[in-house]
Amino acid sequence: MLKEMGIKVRSASRVMAVTPTQVKNQALLSLAALLEQARPEVKAANDQDIAAAKENGMSEALIDRLTLTETRLDGLSRDLRKLAALPDPIGEAFDETVLENGLRLHRRRVPLGVLGVIYESRPNVTIDVAGLAIKTGNGVILRGGKETIHSNLTLVRLARQALGENNLPEDAVQFIENPDRALVNELLKLHEYVDIIVPRGGEGLHRFCRENSQIPVITGGIGICHIYVDQNADLEKALPVIHNAKTQHPSVCNALDTLLVHKAAAAALLPRVVRRLAKDGVTFKAAPEALAALEGLEASLKTKVAPAGPEDFDTEWMSLVLGLKVVEDLDEAIRHTNAHSMSHSDSILTNDAEHAARWINEIDSAAVYVNASTRFTDGGQFGLGAEVAISTQRLHARGPMGLRELTTYKWVGEGDYTTRD
Repeated sequence: MLKEMGIKVRSASRVMAVTPTQVKNQALLSLAALLEQARPEVKAANDQDIAAAKENGMSEALIDRLTLTETRLDGLSRDLRKLAALPDPIGEAFDETVLENGLRLHRRRVPLGVLGVIYESRPNVTIDVAGLAIKTGNGVILRGGKETIHSNLTLVRLARQALGENNLPEDAVQFIENPDRALVNELLKLHEYVDIIVPRGGEGLHRFCRENSQIPVITGGIGICHIYVDQNADLEKALPVIHNAKTQHPSVCNALDTLLVHKAAAAALLPRVVRRLAKDGVTFKAAPEALAALEGLEASLKTKVAPAGPEDFDTEWMSLVLGLKVVEDLDEAIRHTNAHSMSHSDSILTNDAEHAARWINEIDSAAVYVNASTRFTDGGQFGLGAEVAISTQRLHARGPMGLRELTTYKWVGEGDYTTRD
């Protein structure tokens, strides 16, 4: 079954690779319009998935990830139009040079080829990835989770319809409808037809792909994200940043998991953090020094705070839970972050330029911030249109994987019947 799918998508990808930019852009605009026209159908399919998730006892965090709200649907159409307006990286020439023998060399951006994207819970990924694949002239095989099957089937049909309306091969976007996990293993063996595997899910999925794939794997999308509040930070300005990073969308990978506070700021800041965030339903896991700084809390708020366990600072909460820890100084904050981070997004709040520079230089994460929320690690927020994933590794891309990260290059040499000596 998947071999046939691979043959079709490989053939379609070769057509997409040479499709003019204006045609790809029109397909994106068509998809944006179709999403708006078919909104009742999309919502009905998504409601089916939500009802099944609730019946199966899925957590509130996961239900939030699979829910297509009106705002999120608006965002999908808006992002597709933004994507259409972005420059097309395909065909871009760079690193041009002329050798002594007169041979003119440059590198030219070309599509990666065929992407295999395995993801869970979030149907918006279907449109994000399909849109990026169309813009960059790639083919894609999508494998979503069974919990979003009705939503994904509807969204994939619209993506294929948009391609067909613009005389492009519908087979450039493929979807594995059967939820059988054995098919994931089969996909990982399609090295003749798939050029890169991108898993978007939990650590178990990432590990399975790394251990079983015959195709290069880019992992990411798992983040234990930190904010460190330095001793000289502006605490009035720090509170809204902490609140945004934790509560704006708690079930995503760039949401705040651990708040580190310099010991000189702990007594002034931590009670205010608990009072501010508890209003939005946040509960807290506090290390001993943080618990001591919260001794004066009102009794009603103390019930929101529990002692941190041995695994709590190695947990990606994906929910309204926040770890609290007091540190001795910047050195300890850096050590803790590098030891417990998943190399995703980590931020320092400080008015000390030297401390900010050290944080930037010494924190080993894909996105490092100074005086900003971790929630900015996102293809749309970075001006990339969207992303196929947030890569937390070093090859061949790191951070939000937008348009350029879905390309490779070829060397082009142009001569005048030039021969090598």
